[in-house]
Amino acid sequence: MRRYFLVTATVCIVIFLTLSIMNTTSLLIPNQNQDTVLDGWIIENTNVPILFLNGSSYQMGYQQGVFLQEKIKQNLRAFLHYANITMDLLLETWDEMKPYVPEECIQEIQGIADGSGLSFEEVIAGYMVIVREDMGCFGFSAWGDATDQGQLLHVRCFDQPLEIIDPVTGTPAYENNMIVVRKPEYGIPSVAPSIAGIPHTGGGVNKQGIAVGQQVCWSTDQTFKGTPALFRTQLVLDHARTINDALSILTINNTLGWNYIVSDAKIPIGYAVELSANHTYIGGWDQSQESTFPFWAIKDIVRRTNFFIDPTLASTQRQRYSPAGLINFLELVQRKSTFYAIWRSYKVISQDISKNWGTLNRQTTMNLIRKGYAGDTDLVLKLIVILAERTSFNRAWNIWVANPQSGDILVCFAHHDKIAFENPVYHFNMYELFETHPP
Repeated sequence: MRRYFLVTATVCIVIFLTLSIMNTTSLLIPNQNQDTVLDGWIIENTNVPILFLNGSSYQMGYQQGVFLQEKIKQNLRAFLHYANITMDLLLETWDEMKPYVPEECIQEIQGIADGSGLSFEEVIAGYMVIVREDMGCFGFSAWGDATDQGQLLHVRCFDQPLEIIDPVTGTPAYENNMIVVRKPEYGIPSVAPSIAGIPHTGGGVNKQGIAVGQQVCWSTDQTFKGTPALFRTQLVLDHARTINDALSILTINNTLGWNYIVSDAKIPIGYAVELSANHTYIGGWDQSQESTFPFWAIKDIVRRTNFFIDPTLASTQRQRYSPAGLINFLELVQRKSTFYAIWRSYKVISQDISKNWGTLNRQTTMNLIRKGYAGDTDLVLKLIVILAERTSFNRAWNIWVANPQSGDILVCFAHHDKIAFENPVYHFNMYELFETHPP
């Protein structure tokens, strides 16, 4: 049940490109499957593939399997090979969690399996790798006085080692990236950057203005008798119409150590949510816990990476509350602990946010996060990033900034051995994607 910390933070800068969606062509689902999968389709002749899913849970899963068959197989092999966990152990984990998983989630996995020609067990084992092996990540929400026009901005960085590679084809899992546009017949349309085989990589934004992003947060207070975090995130995107809906979904049937940034653009407001099996903390920017030394609050900003800030939850994670200071630095050098690296990234990005407070918009925020992830604004962090090669620390597979009110999303993806912050930034509009139809 031990789970290792895959470190992260957020950041960086670079190019801004506009991707036109309306002038691309679509690949329709083969005619023989039309009655089963309804009107899903994929746009592939763009810089970023865009997958459109429609219908029931099973139908949306089947659509993924039909269109992404080979990519799904590549990614499942990559994760299973990298994790080096036996199939028996992964399926035992699933058996513990299954009673707490809504039927709609199970049906979607079955659809993915059927559409891609795999067994249910093969697909769910890949999901359980993430449960047992973790993911890095960093996220924050900004609104009100913190942004240039008071609009809410939600930021999410998804971090994993670049060495998660299919042993058969040599394809890195991050090469199979895409935008997933999801219109469930039973819920709310949403958009999420992702990779083949799952509808999101730990976060996304829905048509009701709810945005969410998750970060792993190791804890000794853990159980597998609950709802997997990836499914919780999807349930928020599919069903949450208000911030209270989202908070309710995230804080029932807790399992392992996780934290979330969740936002509601309609108010606007954002919250940090910290969870372990038996403890829950929900905090706004002005909650007293947010300023427990060495952490500090920033007005109209909530942010998180891979450690708890609430003292009760932090006690389930680390012996010393503070991840800063010389002792933690020396433990990082001796490879006894990664907390100082995580702290340094959190500190640097938080300082960069403070410097840009009041002027944050989509572009400045994306620039800020890209620079931060690269360590361009701090020499110590830059050195840590270099030395952390072959780990998940600041190795972002995707970075995105969303304005749920306008629907605008900026995103960059890892590609060709380059981390996301080294690659171009693309622009999408969520509402335009919802109105896109196959020819």
